[in-house]
Amino acid sequence: MNYIGSKLKLCQDFIPKTIKSVCGKDLSNKVFCDLFAGTGIVGRTFKTMVKKVIANDIEYYSYVINKNYIENHIEIIDKEEYIKKLNNAKLIKDGFIYKNYCLGGNGERQFFSDYNGMKIDTIRSKIEKWFNEKKIVSNIYYYLLCSLLECADKVANTASVYGAYLKKLKTSASKELVLVGANYQLNDNEHEVYNEDANKLINQIEGDILYLDPPYNERQYGANYHLLNTIAEYKQFIPRGKTGLPEYKRSMYCSKNTVLNEFEELIKKAKFKYIFLSYNNEGLMHCNTIKNIMTKYGYYDLAKTDYQRFKADSNRTNKYDSTVEYLHILEKNKF
Repeated sequence: MNYIGSKLKLCQDFIPKTIKSVCGKDLSNKVFCDLFAGTGIVGRTFKTMVKKVIANDIEYYSYVINKNYIENHIEIIDKEEYIKKLNNAKLIKDGFIYKNYCLGGNGERQFFSDYNGMKIDTIRSKIEKWFNEKKIVSNIYYYLLCSLLECADKVANTASVYGAYLKKLKTSASKELVLVGANYQLNDNEHEVYNEDANKLINQIEGDILYLDPPYNERQYGANYHLLNTIAEYKQFIPRGKTGLPEYKRSMYCSKNTVLNEFEELIKKAKFKYIFLSYNNEGLMHCNTIKNIMTKYGYYDLAKTDYQRFKADSNRTNKYDSTVEYLHILEKNKF
């Protein structure tokens, strides 16, 4: 999934290497928390290395994705049979996504082709029906929902995020959606996933390693990925404006007026020995400001790397910009 701020490339070496250099190579007895989890790439990286992963995100689509990739850890019997039944289900032609986010539905928005909008409605409705009738349990429910979110995203008619749709169907959006299972890593350990405000949840959890990857700028994830939330929650509402926005949660980390207070409160309340903050050189908080805050609470260090950042726009001649990714490190005195 194309995702602003994804740490997929950084998890291939930089992030795990840096964390192990501080916390030790053997993390098997550690509790690792990914507090702003997004699509769960960092938590997935550490899932088989640690005793337990705690993953959290305020966005519901992220919660669904992490309930599958992080919390699911044992094999689901006959999961491919569920995928097959959903792919073969009879199309619903008056569903919420089709009516509000396809040209054939409202004649205005074109986030999906007409067929794919109907297919999304069909699959989403069937999953909910099965769950309500207790034909499937929660681990299968989130596996199937995560699978739908990822496959719907692949055929979305956007440049990358859902802040706008393209005027004409692009090649990938013209392809018919085929549901493919979102397979997860198997292991013996149980993990926890939350859908909470990070600054509230921090009072309820504790562990060894806290990884922080909050929003860096004023772009709200609830607006950029609103359609994923709409598919995941599948609740009726009146879409607003050209892009059909619902009401969405706004992060205090996306405002210059609130980010510093939110961040310091989080660091102060965290009951974790080691804290790692991913942030880049273009964020709302300056590097020295972060250092000054973290130094109040223990020993501070910094690691950094050049990073080819993906830009979510349609300018294919300048799609990648270089930025500096910082990993701020704190070993707390008291926690």
